[in-house]
Amino acid sequence: MDTSVRILKRATLAFGEFGYDATSLDDLARALDIRKQSILYHYPSKELLLEACVRQAIADLSVALDEAIRKSSYGWERIESIVKRVFRLANNRPELLGLLREVTRLGPPILTNAVEGMRPLLDGATVWLIEEMENGRVRRSDPELLVLSAYSTIMGAATEVKLFEALGEESTIRHVAMRRKELLRFLKIALIP
Repeated sequence: MDTSVRILKRATLAFGEFGYDATSLDDLARALDIRKQSILYHYPSKELLLEACVRQAIADLSVALDEAIRKSSYGWERIESIVKRVFRLANNRPELLGLLREVTRLGPPILTNAVEGMRPLLDGATVWLIEEMENGRVRRSDPELLVLSAYSTIMGAATEVKLFEALGEESTIRHVAMRRKELLRFLKIALIP
């Protein structure tokens, strides 16, 4: 595997699991068994490494959502497909969604850049919701606010493993499936006329 790809994968894991501030380039270099200068050769600063990780995370999320959209048609079927795909992504690559949550904590400028990177996803979802509302398959509401609310709700339910553990819920596949089922029930009640 190419060194820059190895660095990107390991940094995404570290930023997503431990946070940006708690991740040092020295720790990354040790974990990769390379010198810190090798990281800086590929990514001249920790900030630029974070930006590269976020760009890749958004690209990976886009691919996953595109897959969910292609496998579904309209209305509730598409919403359900997207939620299931995000939960599968959270299970298979928790660091990716953890990184995207970390970005919201960091704020500008990294958050601003991430939002711009996600703009095509957000705009596409907004246009789709407007069409679904016009066709009576989704309740009428502010489509942009709905997209942001749904994003926050789905990401929170899929990634807040530590919070659920602190509340006494186990992190088994069964419990995650129950959480996904309840989220889908909530969304269906809220969105489908």
